[in-house]
Amino acid sequence: MDMKMALATCGVKPDTLSAAEKERLTRDGYLPLYNILLPEQVCQLGARADELVAEEGAAAGLEVHQEIGADRLSDLINKDPRYDVCFTHPRVLAAIWHVLGADFRLSSLNFRAALPGSGLQALHQDWREVVAPDNYQACNSIWLLDDFSAANGATRVVPGSQRSGQMPQDALEDPMAPHPDQRLLEAPAGTVVIFNAHTWHGGTFNGSDKRRRALHTFFCRREQPQQLDQQRYLRESTWKRLSPTARFILDVKM
Repeated sequence: MDMKMALATCGVKPDTLSAAEKERLTRDGYLPLYNILLPEQVCQLGARADELVAEEGAAAGLEVHQEIGADRLSDLINKDPRYDVCFTHPRVLAAIWHVLGADFRLSSLNFRAALPGSGLQALHQDWREVVAPDNYQACNSIWLLDDFSAANGATRVVPGSQRSGQMPQDALEDPMAPHPDQRLLEAPAGTVVIFNAHTWHGGTFNGSDKRRRALHTFFCRREQPQQLDQQRYLRESTWKRLSPTARFILDVKM
């Protein structure tokens, strides 16, 4: 199997994204995809994440990253089959394909919930260095499990910054400060926002009285190390559950 075969098996076609959507993703570095999750899926995935946060306690998110001011979970592929949609949905995979080409794999599948009174992040890229526009190495997606709004600290992005040739920490006097060109990703739960991982972005302050919950499905070029080593963490039960196509996207073997 190769990635083009895997994508076809998942239902990805050249026109799965419209020409306008591809143009926007190329130009702005991000693309909202609405109604990817049904309301019942949003409820199920959110409820399961809440259960896992409670069950794992102080260890929650430890496989990849823990953060003051946010609930974190990692390695979700091994923790519930309902999260499989996050790395097999054709619209999402088509967008990742558009950014990275047909040579990528899943890097990680995590959960982040910014707590009330927290959530503000510096503008950053999800890559360690600047790359040329024809050599993007990673692409991320945010799966909204709650409505994202200015009140609860929706993620901000700086359109076109993936082509700036600069890291935000080098270009900006204060990466925590509002950027004059930033846009807030305000959208309803069930939306998935694809964003080129080289696009400047960051969470904003959650001024509401509720957590702002989201899943993050991160993809990288196939030769790059994964944020979570999928092979190392793979459980036998997960291997048996996954289709050959899903195994290929994860790049795992038994």
